[in-house]
Amino acid sequence: MDKTYVSAAEAVADIAEGASLAVGGFGLSGVPIVTIRALLARGVGGLEVVSNNCGVDGWGLGELLSAGRIRRVIASYIGENKEFARQYLGGEVEVELTPQGTLAERLRAGGVGIPAFFTATGAGTAVSDGGMPIRYAPDGSVAEASAPKELRPFDVFGSAREYVLETAIRTDFGLVRAAVGDRHGNLRFEKSTRNFNPLAGMAGRITIAEVDELVEPGVLGPDDVHLPGIYVDRVIALTPEQSADLPIEKTTVRPRPEGD
Repeated sequence: MDKTYVSAAEAVADIAEGASLAVGGFGLSGVPIVTIRALLARGVGGLEVVSNNCGVDGWGLGELLSAGRIRRVIASYIGENKEFARQYLGGEVEVELTPQGTLAERLRAGGVGIPAFFTATGAGTAVSDGGMPIRYAPDGSVAEASAPKELRPFDVFGSAREYVLETAIRTDFGLVRAAVGDRHGNLRFEKSTRNFNPLAGMAGRITIAEVDELVEPGVLGPDDVHLPGIYVDRVIALTPEQSADLPIEKTTVRPRPEGD
C-alpha cells in the first residue's frame, strides 16, 4: 500500500510518447510543477494535455509547450500565455476549447465511470453547433473544426429546453499537486489549489501526486481527505525548496491609503 516514489523522474518513467495527461492547477495555483519538469527532462513529446489552461509563458505546462512537447490541448481558455496563442494560431498545436464547468464535469465523469452527460451549457452556440477552430493551417485558414454535438430537449425545471451531449474524459495519466498526502495516496489540497486537482486525479488511469508534506496513514482524518487514495497510484514528497517554487502571476504595486 506504500505508494511513495523516490523521485519525480522515477514516477514519470513510463509516460510514453503521445500519452494523454489530465493536469491539475489553475493559472499558477496548484500546478504539479516538479512532475511537469521531470516529464520535460524525460524528453517525450506528442502529448495530449487536458487542463483548465496551459500554464503561463515559461512556467507550468508552458514549459512543455515552449519545448514543443504538446500536440493537443483540451482547455477552457487560452489565457495570457502568448506562446500558447502563437502556437494555436500558427497551427502548431490543436486546441479543443470547452466551457470551464463542462470541462470539470467531463473529468469527474471520466473518474466515476459515466461515459457522457447532457448539459445546458453551450447548447445553441458554437459549442453544440460545431465550427470552432481546433487546428489552423499555416496560412491562417481553419484546417480542422469542431463537429456538431447531439442536442436533446428535456423538461426538468418546468420548461423545455435543449441540452448538449458531452463525453467524459479519461486520460492515460493524471498529474496533481497537493498540500498533504499519505503513503496510501489520500490527499488534501490547500484552499484554491483544490481547483482542478481532484478532478484531474480522478480522470487519470494512473495518477501521480506531488505533495508538500508526506504523512503516515491515519494522520489525515476522513473529513480532511479531498481525493481518496483509490484514485492515486504514485506519491512524490517534495523538498522544502521544491514546495517554495511558487511564482506570482501578476504583481500590482500601489500606495496604500492611510489607515490601511
